[in-house]
Amino acid sequence: MATITTDEKHYTLINIFRVTPENQRRMYDIILDATDVITKFPGYVSANVHLSDDGTRVVNYAQWRTKEDFDAMRAHPSVQEHFAACRALADIEPIFCHVEYTHEV
Repeated sequence: MATITTDEKHYTLINIFRVTPENQRRMYDIILDATDVITKFPGYVSANVHLSDDGTRVVNYAQWRTKEDFDAMRAHPSVQEHFAACRALADIEPIFCHVEYTHEV
């Protein structure tokens, strides 16, 4: 489960996949298939997938224990086919960050 907190120093990736509305569900399915593989890597914490109401974006919020864990997963041959499928279907904007502030009621 995702925990958004400043107490943990997770390495966070927010991926914005820009797609045509007819490809939004396909992109979602590709991300879920990739997540099935990615969850088995050391350092994986969580993944959350969001679909924009207008059908033009899929947003993936993923947490890793460290940048090194993420980089090792990203370089592994078993994920390359999934990444290629994402690139073929979407314009991808990766945002690497850490949680600096949270607020809740």
